[in-house]
Amino acid sequence: MRNDLKNENTNEGPVLDGIDRRLVEMLDANARTTTADLARQVGMSAPSVADRLRRLEESGVLRAYTVDLDPVALGYTLQAVVRIRPLPGQLRHVEGLIQEIPEFVECDKVTGDDCFIARVVLRSISHLDGILERVTEFAETNTAIVKAHTVRRRLPPLR
Repeated sequence: MRNDLKNENTNEGPVLDGIDRRLVEMLDANARTTTADLARQVGMSAPSVADRLRRLEESGVLRAYTVDLDPVALGYTLQAVVRIRPLPGQLRHVEGLIQEIPEFVECDKVTGDDCFIARVVLRSISHLDGILERVTEFAETNTAIVKAHTVRRRLPPLR
């Protein structure tokens, strides 16, 4: 096995071989898969796989082993995408509001006319009104209700 995951061309990120890619894909499918099961599936020893996982973690390729919750099972039957444009001088305040309101489950700071694009989980349309009221004092918003998830969050191409 190679000594590290460093790529000489820093713009391309770490180099993943076929086994690394397979491990990442298996963990993406089920983050609870044991090291022993991973090792069996790639034909290696458990200590060798554990070493590879440690290197993937240290290089930043694997950031976390996580849980995928279904918001509907928790009563959040709607989701919305909200584009947010803070009023002049309100950028930091709006950013803090987004971080403190738990229904904002994802948010990206972006370029362009809007400063933020956020995903909000909702129990109802009136729930949305209450959330937006907290933000619209300091920002303009544009909201779209999510009808379906055409592409769920997925791994980027693993080269």
